[in-house]
Amino acid sequence: MQDHAPMTKKMLLKDVARLAGVSEMTASRALRGARDVSAATRAKVEEIARSHGYVPNRIAGSLSSQSVNLVAVVVPSLNSFVFPEVLSGISSILKQSPLKPVVGVSGYELEEEEEVIREMLSWRPSGLIVAGLEHNEATRKMLRQTDCPVVEVMDVDGTPLRHCVGISHLQAGRDMAAQILARGYRRIGFIGTKMPQDFRARKRFDGFVEELAGNGVSLVDREHYAGDSSIETGRALTAEMLTRQPEVDCIYYSSDVMSVGGYMHCLANGLSVPGNVALAGFNNLQILSGLPLQLATTDSCRRSIGERAAQIILQARDSTGELPPICETLNPSINLGQSL
Repeated sequence: MQDHAPMTKKMLLKDVARLAGVSEMTASRALRGARDVSAATRAKVEEIARSHGYVPNRIAGSLSSQSVNLVAVVVPSLNSFVFPEVLSGISSILKQSPLKPVVGVSGYELEEEEEVIREMLSWRPSGLIVAGLEHNEATRKMLRQTDCPVVEVMDVDGTPLRHCVGISHLQAGRDMAAQILARGYRRIGFIGTKMPQDFRARKRFDGFVEELAGNGVSLVDREHYAGDSSIETGRALTAEMLTRQPEVDCIYYSSDVMSVGGYMHCLANGLSVPGNVALAGFNNLQILSGLPLQLATTDSCRRSIGERAAQIILQARDSTGELPPICETLNPSINLGQSL
């Protein structure tokens, strides 16, 4: 993990107005979308605000310098089982305080993340928790300038803005590769989804391939699927891979949801796991506990990450001064199950 990014001077409305060559009132009205401001002026003011990380304040009047008892939580998806458990961890800690979480979804798109965060910050939350370390430059400027504490979660492989809680996905990939190699598998395939938008899945893949290469092994086949994870997709992609490369003896998936789909393909086609093909996923999702065979996986500490992030928000709220940067790396554990 690298050093923290430098702090930047906080951008004020008067600065936006000055750069746009308009009055503060005009700049304010432009950012509120008032109809009596010309389209050209509005576009100019909006672009200056965006490029400098300025976020308009949607709290009016005497409340404008205060914050609300909400903690903004921005995650890429709610379609999987992964992020709801992070939210459960956040909620379990915040319920001990007046603060309540409110959730925004970015869809693994950096531009959408920017819009979601801008809208959330405009309501002056008491804190912001965002999944991942990768943001576009406009978002990074907003997050550096905001008055509320920001905690980036899930990942530590990169440069945090200030506070950070997560695991090393590079190391998680390396560790699973080492376990697979230790069990004698050499004809290995990889199936991943949301590639390359899911930065954390990509890092696991990179760590996995790196560890294989260090031991003189290359992937026999790989599938980088652009869509979402699902059991159906995991089943279909496993069938395709084993048709293309029937010699594959082990498949590593970017998520447990996909590995369950792979297992369903094996059950339906009379393939023994791990006799014919070994399977391993990631996240240690609850869905695995209902299967007749325990699939290998990595526990990614999701609930613990959510809990710790919420604790940092509360620490920052109760601190008399600015809270020193807190960056914590949790240690995921591998469960080999019965599928390796």
